[in-house]
Amino acid sequence: MGYKDIYAAWQADPEKFWMDAAQPIAWHKPPSKALFDKGEHMFEWYADGMVNTCYNAVDRHVEAGRGDQTAIIYDSPITHTKREISFFELRNRVASLAGALRAKGVEKGDRVIIYMPMVPEALEAMLACARIGAIHSVVFGGFASSELAVRIDDAKPKAIIAASCGLEPGRVVHYKPLLDGAIDQAEHKPEFCVIFQREQEVAQLVEGRDVNWHGFQYGVEPAECVPVEGNHPAYILYTSGTTGQPKGVVRHTAGHLVALNWSMKNIYNVDPGDVFWAASDVGWVVGHSYICYGPLIHGNTTIVFEGKPVGTPDAGTFWRVISEHKVRSFFTAPTAFRAVKREDPKGELVGKYDLSCLNAIYLAGERADPDTIEWTQRTTGKPVYDHWWQTETGWTIAGNPVGIEPLPVKLGSPTVAMPGYDVQILDEGGNPMPKGELGAIAIKLPLPPGTLPTLWNAEPRYRKSYLEHFPGYYETGDAGMIDEDGYLYIMARTDDVINVAGHRLSTGAMEEVLASHTDVAECAVIGVGDTLKGQLPMGFLCLNAGTNKPHDEVVKECVGLVREKIGPVAAFKLACVVDRLPKTRSGKILRATMVSIADGKAYKMPATIDDPAILDEITEALAALGYPQNAA
Repeated sequence: MGYKDIYAAWQADPEKFWMDAAQPIAWHKPPSKALFDKGEHMFEWYADGMVNTCYNAVDRHVEAGRGDQTAIIYDSPITHTKREISFFELRNRVASLAGALRAKGVEKGDRVIIYMPMVPEALEAMLACARIGAIHSVVFGGFASSELAVRIDDAKPKAIIAASCGLEPGRVVHYKPLLDGAIDQAEHKPEFCVIFQREQEVAQLVEGRDVNWHGFQYGVEPAECVPVEGNHPAYILYTSGTTGQPKGVVRHTAGHLVALNWSMKNIYNVDPGDVFWAASDVGWVVGHSYICYGPLIHGNTTIVFEGKPVGTPDAGTFWRVISEHKVRSFFTAPTAFRAVKREDPKGELVGKYDLSCLNAIYLAGERADPDTIEWTQRTTGKPVYDHWWQTETGWTIAGNPVGIEPLPVKLGSPTVAMPGYDVQILDEGGNPMPKGELGAIAIKLPLPPGTLPTLWNAEPRYRKSYLEHFPGYYETGDAGMIDEDGYLYIMARTDDVINVAGHRLSTGAMEEVLASHTDVAECAVIGVGDTLKGQLPMGFLCLNAGTNKPHDEVVKECVGLVREKIGPVAAFKLACVVDRLPKTRSGKILRATMVSIADGKAYKMPATIDDPAILDEITEALAALGYPQNAA
């Protein structure tokens, strides 16, 4: 069956489709049906089934005779460490950690915050929680104390599992003082903290509260897997909210298992035993779905990589890891390849490695501009597939179903909607837009298994954020269009659609044009306030290493390109060259913060910002262009 047949089969009988997709999961008690309609647009999947995530991700592979297969490859160019953990070893390690947590009073339904760098122990902590039915909330390692405190107060964890430190190229990130500071600030206090001491920095333990990772497991009875209800929360993952108060995305256990298992073959085209690598971090949704759970549930080997796309030691590190560990499918963010391309514009480092093992490269996390896709295809000789999803959905909304059949790639499109997602383009009044026209992207309810059923202890906020604007739909917050062939185009966050003299224009379309300039490595376009036209687009350009052309000349050429490709209607005249763009640690460009600076509005320093000093550089660049206009 091809994609169209499978999508049509889901449309014709969603209940049968999702019950069939649940068959490969090992159930303690199978569900009586797939969808449970709770009323008022609230839904749950497989709610009356009984199941355990850790059993499906670890134990069942051991019981099936595959215990010797490598489950986790740890590759840390920062510490010059490599090691492999088999499914058999992983089961024993996770059962021991889970037993130690249980001995300290952690039970089904208790929350545990995990604050760890990219080490295998982070995955073991997640799986240990799943083993005993505890609900984990991973907070990106190195997050500021104030942000961690907010999450402690919202999740109210019984325990926190942390490492003594994280490692960045050339520096140690001191986790323990950040953790201590967060606990001091939080009203809720955890009963105990488990500290994984790394040899690069041994942290001071607080007597009576902190226990050593290895020490507290000594002599403890290993824990067996505890079956939980299908609608039992597997985890809470906080995503940034517009109010500054993070939103706790909830993931139910059963739907999560089914959706991730389905996606591994149908989207990423890997078979059990293949090596799958998502170059992300466990603190983000990609790390949850495709470093930890998806690959292990499906019986793949997953890679935990502690490094960067450039500088550990060079822009060839991705190719080394792929070649050395025989990676079959590779998943990363476009921003990572833009960094590689900037350091190695001709892709010369690729030639040093054998990539014959690699079938395809997948991009997500932000819009993949055609120039980055073409450069990656050209330098690697591999197919590159963009796909689109969100923290809230946990897996692909629109992608290329390569494991079903690879569809023709259209640059700028993440291809087509996956089964389970009825994607529509709506106008402000909630009416469907004609093909090819820009509007708000919404998904008809119910959302498929694996997506968020609600927010942690915040159902009214869930309804307000996602359900109220377009009744009967989930509002994605993205803007885009669907073409005649059903291909979806994500043009911008709804907030990034700018209104220039009454014309609705996508900043994403302008970025696509700017990125096509041979000297531009990376760019961002924002809308700045203008008394005459309402808003004007402004471009920020980062240039390739080795570009000798004067900056004014590059800016002039870029302005001309936008005028040529999009037209004078874009009124694109403002642009400047900058060394770097302000980003979150996951690589998303902080466009809203840049807009606030340009418009002279107060803004809160984003908690996830990679390097706050970059905002000073952006402020200087804006001042040179005369922004904010009302500045003295």
